[in-house]
Order: sequence, then structure tokens, then C-alpha cells
Amino acid sequence: MSRLLEVRNLCKGFRTGEERIEILTELCLDLDEGEMVAITGVSGSGKSTLLHLLGGMEQPDSGQIRCLDCDLGKLSARELSRFRNETIGFVFQFHHLLPEFSALENVMMPLLLRGIPRNEAQKDGVRMLAEVGLAQRSDHRPGELSGGEQQRVAIARGLAGKPRLLLADEPTGNLDPHTGDAVGALFVQLHHRYGLTSILVTHNEKLAGLCSRIYRLEDGRLQAIRP
Repeated sequence: MSRLLEVRNLCKGFRTGEERIEILTELCLDLDEGEMVAITGVSGSGKSTLLHLLGGMEQPDSGQIRCLDCDLGKLSARELSRFRNETIGFVFQFHHLLPEFSALENVMMPLLLRGIPRNEAQKDGVRMLAEVGLAQRSDHRPGELSGGEQQRVAIARGLAGKPRLLLADEPTGNLDPHTGDAVGALFVQLHHRYGLTSILVTHNEKLAGLCSRIYRLEDGRLQAIRP
């Protein structure tokens, strides 16, 4: 099993007025291809910040992030945007679907931004919506879908580009327990079916328990709960 992600001595803080708050301190993490890792921790501990850094959406104050042997800190803004679009899939607690577009169009969007021809993007979008059980809802806009259905669309969008690394921030956190369990089970099923490498930030103990490793983010570092 080959190494997909290496994080070394990652530091990130924010300034509030004259006070500086350290969020991540010398954080390290290794992730092999095919793994599914859960990161837990109290609200405000920096879990979302960590995912944003790993996904190249924010820059660390110091430290190194290597993904597929590529040092994210050495990429230009344009190179980083392309790497992120082609390599990393994202699923958020609040699905961030575009309300004026249909479910299918939302799933197609990252593919179109990559430059994939519209007919190919449409085929991939249709296939992924079928994978998440929404083949009959492809023409519906987000406002016409339930919360669970919207999150399924978000999962389909995150997987449509066949990412090497999938980052999910509380993918079941905005759902009722029953719907959350169903979406979590779907997430795990798709992880294995598509041979993904996934990092999940979650408060859902049941979902975390399905992962190969569990960490708790505390005092700026990852503490192994189940290494």
C-alpha cells in the first residue's frame, strides 16, 4: 500500500484583535491509499481548518503537506486550483449546492470546470446520481429535495471527478439520526466501491467506528484513538 498523504509539523493560528490563537501545532499525519480515517474532537478544535489545509483551500503558517508526492506549498495559485479540482473531492456538512441548478447540473459543475466536454460530464453526473439512489431526481433543484437527498447530491458531486483523496467535513452532521446513518453507510459503501482514500471529520461515533483509524484533534495535534 503506497503513501498518498504526508503532513509534517503543520501549524496554523489566527489573530483576534491583539491576541493570537494557535489552532494546529506541529501536527503530523500519514495516510496510505485506500484508508478511511476519522477525525473527531470538540467544536472549535480546528477540524475544519485542518481539512481546508489538506485540501489546499487555506495555507498553513508553517509545515508541509505532500499529496501524491506533490508539495502543496510549492504550487502557484493556478497550479493548486488545478490540483485540487483534479485530485481532491470535498463533501461538506452544509452541502453548498447551487440553488438555481438541478441536481445533475450541480454534480456536473466540477467536471465542467475541469474542461471535460458537457456530454461526458453529463454521463458521469447521471452515473453518480444513480450510485447515490437519485436517478429519478436529477432534474430537481436543491430546494425540491430533502436534506438527506441534498447530501447525497453533494456526495455524488464529490465523487464525480474520481478523486484520489476525499475530504468530508461532518457529512452527516446536519441530518437527523436515521438519515445520517443511511448517508454514512452510503459513504462507506462508495469509499470501498471506488477505492477511495478518505478523511472524515465527524461527531458521529457510528460512522467513525466504520473507519480504519480514528484520531481526536486536541490541543492542536492528532491523538490516536484507534491507530
